[in-house]
Amino acid sequence: MTAAPSTADPRSDDIDALPSPATRSQRWLARAGGQNLGLLGAMAVVLALFGTLNSNYLSWDNIQVIAEAVTISGLLAVVQTVVIICGALDISVGSQAGLASVTSAMVFTSWGSNAFLGMGVAIAIGAVIGLLNGVIIVYGRVNSVIATLAGLAAYKGVAQLVSDGRAQGYVLNNSVFVFLGRGKIAGIPVMVWLLIMAAVAVHILLKQTDIGRNIYAIGGNDTAARLAGINLNKYLIAVYALSGMVAAVAGILLTARTGSGQPTSGSDGLELQAITAAALGGCALKGGKGGIGGTLLAVALLGALQNGLTVQGVNAFWQNIAQGLLLVAAVVIQQRRTGERAVGLPA
Repeated sequence: MTAAPSTADPRSDDIDALPSPATRSQRWLARAGGQNLGLLGAMAVVLALFGTLNSNYLSWDNIQVIAEAVTISGLLAVVQTVVIICGALDISVGSQAGLASVTSAMVFTSWGSNAFLGMGVAIAIGAVIGLLNGVIIVYGRVNSVIATLAGLAAYKGVAQLVSDGRAQGYVLNNSVFVFLGRGKIAGIPVMVWLLIMAAVAVHILLKQTDIGRNIYAIGGNDTAARLAGINLNKYLIAVYALSGMVAAVAGILLTARTGSGQPTSGSDGLELQAITAAALGGCALKGGKGGIGGTLLAVALLGALQNGLTVQGVNAFWQNIAQGLLLVAAVVIQQRRTGERAVGLPA
């Protein structure tokens, strides 16, 4: 007996399969991330507030000033994101940048005004310092916070020792340094382009490669990662080497921007800015979670806030207090989201 033909609309299954507007919006929100949307909301408030208080705040010239000001801390925040995702921390990046700044300027002035030689030596020293941090942590079995806290003091001391505590060299008579520090491409400062390229490269590394997936795995559960055959020691040392090299690039840009090698001025506090931006951007300080997009939004937010407070004449000391409070707030929000109980309180 032949079955009766169906009278149902053959397109009904396709219609049912289509996501509802609510489902589409939920998926979009999930992709964007609540953390990023919160940062965008905070950015809108900051821009609206200071734009109302000062008519020049939202001018293109001031936006470029903000972008240039956050480039160095932004580079450090990008690489700090990788370190934190791996379940570690690098508190020495500011001191590394200061040492690289001094190195690039002193080699430049001492060896025939060769900008590329100065930059190359600075980056090589950054890589060595990063490797040293990684080796101490891995083979010395030293907690990453303690090891890099020691590095914070030691590398700053070395920079002050070789420079006698003063700015060294003068690089603004060189076209390469001038281009890096003051040049523009398509109306956008070269320094900003370098930050964008570094951020895109690290984003691709984390999201599109096996190396990135392994870094997330190590930070998420190092025991499971080890059982899966991932060489934790090799990855951790490599991540710290990367951190040292990027910190050196940041130091070179500091030299190009200021015109001379800076042992401490300009690099003090960069590590706090980098960690604050990564935490605000959604990095879990225990590792395994985070992304470059959120970190860049946090960098932009911190830069816009700092510039607005400066324009309004707010004392820099209060700006430091605000930065510390933001870091605490970011960690508190993370703890609440994960549902982790407070230390010393009953579950």
